[in-house]
Amino acid sequence: MPPPSATSQQGSKQSHPVIHPIVKFGDNGLARKAEPVTEFDGKLNRLLDEMFESMYAASGVGLAAPQIGISRCMAVIDITFGKNPDAKIVIINPEIIAVEGQQKEEEGCLSLPGVRETVKRPQKVTVRAQDRKGKQFTMQGEELLARAFCHETDHLNGKLFLSHLSVLKRDLIQRKIRKMIKAGEW
Repeated sequence: MPPPSATSQQGSKQSHPVIHPIVKFGDNGLARKAEPVTEFDGKLNRLLDEMFESMYAASGVGLAAPQIGISRCMAVIDITFGKNPDAKIVIINPEIIAVEGQQKEEEGCLSLPGVRETVKRPQKVTVRAQDRKGKQFTMQGEELLARAFCHETDHLNGKLFLSHLSVLKRDLIQRKIRKMIKAGEW
């Protein structure tokens, strides 16, 4: 998930050597439910670190593993855009357990570069997940963090934010993307 009103530009901030390319809409992996994470080891930690670096390089605030072609039920979130190292959030095998209120804001997706639309989401979201060590936790987010929890959890369930748009809007966007794919621009 890119930050509000952000352009999808590649950043130059790289403290880790592995930056995974973001898969785009049309990749079948984005439409499948991700596999649960069962092993919490050094490999998982390295992948999570690489996911944060990939997200920062793409100027995003959230990234789910399926967006880098890995069908694992995990996502990374940082709504401070890397400015506060303590704000990094890892959600593994997440489940949204409570929602409250409603917000209607513009949303985008790293897998849909250049596409931004207004989407209704809950104002507050409580998520239950596991951290990078496998320890279960519950966390509440409001506003942008609530949106990120919903957006990334949707990715892990094989859904894109397009599914929250009207059929007409969704069809227009998909038609535009198909034309771009034909023209070699996607």
